[in-house]
Amino acid sequence: MVAGWEWDETLFEGTAAHYRRGRLPYAPGLADALAGILDLDGRGRLLDVGCGPGTLALDLAHLFDEIVGVDPDPGMLDEARREAAELGVSDKARWVRGRAEDLPAGLGTFGVATFAQSFHWMDRDLVAATVRDMLTPGGALLHISDLKTEERSAEGLPHPVAPYPATEELVRRYLGPVRRAGRGTLPQGTPGGEAAVFAAAGFTGPERHVVPGGQVLERTADDIVSGVFSMSFSAPHLFGERRTDFETDLRRLLRAASPTDTFAERRPSTEIFVWRTAA
Repeated sequence: MVAGWEWDETLFEGTAAHYRRGRLPYAPGLADALAGILDLDGRGRLLDVGCGPGTLALDLAHLFDEIVGVDPDPGMLDEARREAAELGVSDKARWVRGRAEDLPAGLGTFGVATFAQSFHWMDRDLVAATVRDMLTPGGALLHISDLKTEERSAEGLPHPVAPYPATEELVRRYLGPVRRAGRGTLPQGTPGGEAAVFAAAGFTGPERHVVPGGQVLERTADDIVSGVFSMSFSAPHLFGERRTDFETDLRRLLRAASPTDTFAERRPSTEIFVWRTAA
């Protein structure tokens, strides 16, 4: 947890409806890669901490008997339940409203726990130690994110790349120069250094794996707008009465970049760090 900042329930308020459409997907082959890395065979239980709308857990559902997603935002869990029903896996999916700090919450033990771009919002020392105790002997904790260090080339794309720097500047014009986060701000951004936290909690590792991306994604202006509204620092409620004005300006900016309202970019690679418990 960042010093001087406290979590509050508005952190992702209103973002759930935009999340699945607006966020870029993980690299294809992620589920197959994890099945090979962890010898997953459709049995066992998965705990996804900070699950959001179930993006990762649902992609991995076929690899487990049961998936359990935990998230404090009710809108996210509603989206997860809806998607689970559409995929026909509601019978093996459980969605629990709560913060990671509320664990173990009587949920039992798991063979695998995942943090997909969520760990930085938590009391990391507490949560890492708690999740370690929830894993079965030889269990695995996965820290998963887009590969932040790669440069995704725009060469050969069939449409313009969305004007992300200009979009970020527009957000700052409306919300101010300091990153917003719920009712507070994060002047220095979210914390890193996860390796030290997991090691201190008693995990061994990590093993690092990268699932390659690079595939071309076509995106509409609606997708880009949803992407903006899916972020904690530009959540819809932060704009207050100026939300409509902001969206009008954002769509004007996008139309100037691509008169057809169509964009393209390359899918990011996915980086996985695997931490193990003692067998």
